Amino acid sequence: MRKFGLIGYPLGHSFSKKYFTEKFLREQIKGCSYENYPLTNIVHISNLISDNEIEGLNVTIPYKSSVIQFLDSMDPEAEQVGAVNVIKINRKKGKPWLTGFNSDITGILDTLNPVLNPEIKNALVLGTGGSSKAVCHVLKKINVHYTLISRIRKPGCLIYSDINPAILEDNPLIINTTPLGMYPESDSKPDLNYDLLGSMHILFDLVYNPEFTSFLKIGKERGCTTLSGIKMLHSQAERSWEIWNDDSL
Repeated sequence: MRKFGLIGYPLGHSFSKKYFTEKFLREQIKGCSYENYPLTNIVHISNLISDNEIEGLNVTIPYKSSVIQFLDSMDPEAEQVGAVNVIKINRKKGKPWLTGFNSDITGILDTLNPVLNPEIKNALVLGTGGSSKAVCHVLKKINVHYTLISRIRKPGCLIYSDINPAILEDNPLIINTTPLGMYPESDSKPDLNYDLLGSMHILFDLVYNPEFTSFLKIGKERGCTTLSGIKMLHSQAERSWEIWNDDSL
């Protein structure tokens, strides 16, 4: 049996097991399974990979950066980002060799491409975790200037109370990379003045459960273009599968 799975904590919000289980059935992929592996501490990854049938893992909150210390090598782009959400496990003389990748990059690009235009020059990125790093990497690649927003004041970031009408007007693209709005805390949302949003704004939420978060619902009511995390989920999952099955990696 070829085993794959998701590590993170908690994992009640995750659709990955459902996605891959349905993919295996739909595409008649035999001899594969995908499970959730909720790890209360990232150090427990060592016990998990001792199972010789495990060939690949996805990584979610809160371990996209802290997992790097357990890797043997990294894809150059994932190294630039400083966050990993895919691990390919090769066995060398019976020992696991872990290589880290970032398929979020593909998912973010695939989601943004249909709505991007030359007028979008600035973006607000809400959050500073592993997903935020991937978003910032993509924005840099497509020449969109970004401003990081954090709950606490730190170098290189604004805090939510700094966001005034002028900043919102200058930043038509707003991307939520935080868990705010994720099931079961579906009523939570980033602390923005939503009354200042309008048809010029594009709201992209990396949260995919629920598909339409409070952040997106209020944005839609204000006339914003809204992008859910579902397309990103599907795109990054397919990229994960490509990585796990590419013998050259």
